[in-house]
Parts: sequence; C-alpha cells; structure tokens
Amino acid sequence: MNKYIQKINNDEVIKLIKPYAADVPAYVVGGFVRDIIMEKPSPDRDLIICCEDIKAFSENLAKKLNAHFIELDRINKIYRIVLQDKINYIDITSPVENDFEKDIKRRDLTINAIAYDINNNKFIDLTGGIKDIKNKRIKGISDRNFEDDPLRLLRIFRFYAKTGFNIDIKLIKLAKKLHKKINEPAKERITVELLKMFEGEYTYEALLKLDECGLLEEIFPIYKDVRKIPPNSHHHLDLIHHLIETVRQIQIIYENSNEEVKNYLNTVKYANTKEIAFLKLAGFLHDIGKPYCWTIEEETQRHRFIKHDEIGSKLVVPILKDLKFSKKQILYIKQLIKYHIYPSSLVSAPEVSEKAYLKFYRKMEGCVIDVIILAMADRLSARGEKVTKEMVENNINNLTKLLDNYLEQKKNIKPIEKLIDGTDIMELLKISQGPELGKIISALKEAQLSGDVTTKKEAVEFILNNFGSNS
Repeated sequence: MNKYIQKINNDEVIKLIKPYAADVPAYVVGGFVRDIIMEKPSPDRDLIICCEDIKAFSENLAKKLNAHFIELDRINKIYRIVLQDKINYIDITSPVENDFEKDIKRRDLTINAIAYDINNNKFIDLTGGIKDIKNKRIKGISDRNFEDDPLRLLRIFRFYAKTGFNIDIKLIKLAKKLHKKINEPAKERITVELLKMFEGEYTYEALLKLDECGLLEEIFPIYKDVRKIPPNSHHHLDLIHHLIETVRQIQIIYENSNEEVKNYLNTVKYANTKEIAFLKLAGFLHDIGKPYCWTIEEETQRHRFIKHDEIGSKLVVPILKDLKFSKKQILYIKQLIKYHIYPSSLVSAPEVSEKAYLKFYRKMEGCVIDVIILAMADRLSARGEKVTKEMVENNINNLTKLLDNYLEQKKNIKPIEKLIDGTDIMELLKISQGPELGKIISALKEAQLSGDVTTKKEAVEFILNNFGSNS
C-alpha cells in the first residue's frame, strides 16, 4: 500500500491541507481514497475533521487557501471549499454523532468507506474495502444503511456501471427486497445517480441488474407497457431488451470511434455529466412510444409501430420532468427520440443530395453526432429473421459516411439566420397571431433548412407565393 500512501501524500490538494490540519484528527474518506487505490483521477476530497467548531475550521482553511467557502448543509454542518482552479474542491464535515468509527460504518459500500489518516499517513479500513477493491467486489456494509436511505440501492448499480465489479449476492437480494422504496428519496438525488450510471462503461450490465431487482419499473413506470412488446420478424429481442441492447451498442460504437467523436462524447454538457450519458439515456428511452401505436398486419403478421418516434418524444417529457431534468436536458433527449429514424431514412433514399445532407445537419443543430450514433445502435440492436446481414452492413456503412461527411463539413455549416420575424409576417399578410402564423414560420424554417431560402428577399417571396391571398 506504500505507493498509494505516497500518491495521497503527493497530491497537490492534500499537501495544501496538511499544514492546517496538523492539530486535529483529520481524515480523507470516500471517493478520493477509493479512486487512488483504483488508480483513477478524482477532483473531490471529502474530509472528516474532528474538532469543536467545524464551520470555523472550514472558513479559516478557505481563507488560508484563498479559496471560496460554501455552506452546503447548515443542519448537518457540511461545508465546501472550491479552490482557485474551480475544478478541485474539498467537502468538510464532522463525524456522525462525533464518532469516527460510527460514521464510517454508516456508509453504503465497503469500497466507499476507506479512510486515510492525513497526520499519521495510514489507511483506516474498518469494513474491508481495500480487499473488496482487489477482489473487484461491490459489497454493502449494513442492510440498515440501505433501509435508512434507499438511494443507496441505486449507488450499487452506479458503481457496478462504473467499475464492472461483481455485486455481492446479499446486495442483490437486498435490492429485490427494498425495490419499492427507491422513489422515497428526492427525485433530484435519483437523477444524479442515474446519470452517473449511464456515464459508466458497464451501463448495459447495470440496467439488466436493475431490471432483475425490480428497480427499473419503479423508476420508469412506463416500462410496464414497454415490457408487453415481444420479439418480431425485425427485432430478435423483446422491446425492453432491445432498448437495453441499444445502450450496449452505443458504448461499443463509442469505444471504436475516432478521437474527435470520443472527445465530443466525453465533453461535459449538462449537470457535470458527460455527453455520452445523455446519449445512452436517450437510447434507453428511444422506443417508449411503441406500445401506444402497436399494430399487427393481418395478412403478413408484421408488427407496425407507426409514428412511435413522435409519440415517444412527447411521452418522455413528463417522465424527465418528474425526475427533475432541466429544460435543456429534456429538449436534447426529446429531439434524439423524435429524429432517431431520420438518419437511416436519409441514407436509404435512392439518391441523397448535398442539399439533403445540409438540411439534416442544420435540423439536428448541436446533436448531429448523437443522432447518427443512436441510429447506428438502433440498427445493430434489431436482428430479426427478416433483417439480413447485408441490410445491417449497408445501413451502418451509409451512416458512417454520413457521420464522416459531417465531421469534414461541420466548420463550414452556418446556423440558420433569422430573416424575418412573426411581427413582419403578420404585417406582410395582414393576419393575426395564431396557428396559421406558426404554420408559416415552420414552413419558412424548413425552406431555410433545405437551402431554398437564404435571404430576406427570398423569405418574403416564399411567404407571399405560398401563403399570400392569391396563392
């Protein structure tokens, strides 16, 4: 363990803290210690400081480090110090009931309960977390800890998705027993854990385990209907497993992508979460509209899901609102669901013009890469008896060309300019605000997307020719 002790002692933030914590019992706990042992980077340092006035200690440390002090939780006395780089931060608190051992043993998983004594340069492992890291095992500390805070059930699968470690069978049994309690915590807390799970390398496996334990339908009740859709001639999997398989395929596509695409998907977009997490979540939700438009052709027995993309894009809004996603996050996922068929429809046309490509790129605005990858993953996740190997290969090859073309052209793609506003249109046509105005604005946008209208003069002519009194 000496190399890990050396790593902690050489950490720039720990070196800053150490001189000011020399007179009190001070411990680094949780994620930072776990990640050091797992040889992963971690920007957050959680400290347990045993002193009479933890707030005064934290404020004083912030001043000495010339850092920003934040009171996170007045009642539980949790404070945050944000360092000047605005990346690294320190969370400071006292031990629960002023008992360090009790604090450690009230945590969720053994791998998150390892502490490091800053002043005595040694690890304190009261629950066997170091051994569990070496054995790649996710193990709980106490059943009571999960009963007291059911959110910890989700943390089991978040760390499974992040590490790929084996989940202790006792934890699986406990999750099955307590799955009905998962919606007791605040929705915001649930969403944080979900996003971290979707960010992980092993999200696919975590979703299967969530489903096995009954948690999936508790968090996403719509999956009770999703589960009703069986395999068919174009899908070798039932719908729920098709959606989970889509998540797996997104991860595989990411791993085999070039650096430009990888860097894009690793960009932190919303809620301190990487782009790929939101893409995988969209993949997990992209077909939720299917149960509500499911028909079977009498003659061919083919399963049809007409307009499932539009239906799904509407259904996802209240689901994500309930989970307290932001408006921007909801709009992003809604757009991916609504247009997940678009890339494949485009490339399957007999002839595809540059104008059609440009319209697609502009229409998708900031998520061209995302929707193409989703279309690829969707295709790779549907291998029914009517789907030939040649069909899949042709589709993926064409989607790859579409993506490559975008990466080459994206610097030259200009955003759509607002040529004329609603007030101008009402004055031009002598109409009032209403559905007709919205229809005209949408038609004008489509004409701009297609490149048929590029100037204000052309916009006026388009409106007069198509919506004027003599048209």
